[in-house]
Amino acid sequence: MSFLLKKEDRKKIVDALNQGVGREIAAIIQYLHHHYMAESIASPEIIEMFEKTARDEMRHMEVFSERIAYLKGVPTTKPWPIKTGGDLKKMIKDDLEIEYTACELYKKHIKLCDELGDTTTRLMLEKILADEEDHVDQWETILAKRKIR
Repeated sequence: MSFLLKKEDRKKIVDALNQGVGREIAAIIQYLHHHYMAESIASPEIIEMFEKTARDEMRHMEVFSERIAYLKGVPTTKPWPIKTGGDLKKMIKDDLEIEYTACELYKKHIKLCDELGDTTTRLMLEKILADEEDHVDQWETILAKRKIR
């Protein structure tokens, strides 16, 4: 445990990271659901993208949870709201929305860690934010370049 952080600052960081865990759990479930449901309506390439992105989100959840445990917190098991259903275009738009939310949330958490002097968590969040921004680019590109029914 980092003794460079005050107990109340560690709690603020744990609470912020638990927001990330809840978002990541929701993203995992949402992406996997889209992966399974899109099999009958989508191209194999997009189906694979849903699954790959779910795996990325699993890694993020693991990193967040390990950091929370290190800071002597308890990772949440409660997901954020999950969007399911609709055609392929709706699925992609819902996934893009959850990625936009991640980017906004993690930028806020990076700022918090910077203010509290937690460089390790800040750097961890910056790496995860870069992944989430890649996901945004992936879904924005698909929506812009493809005519999805």
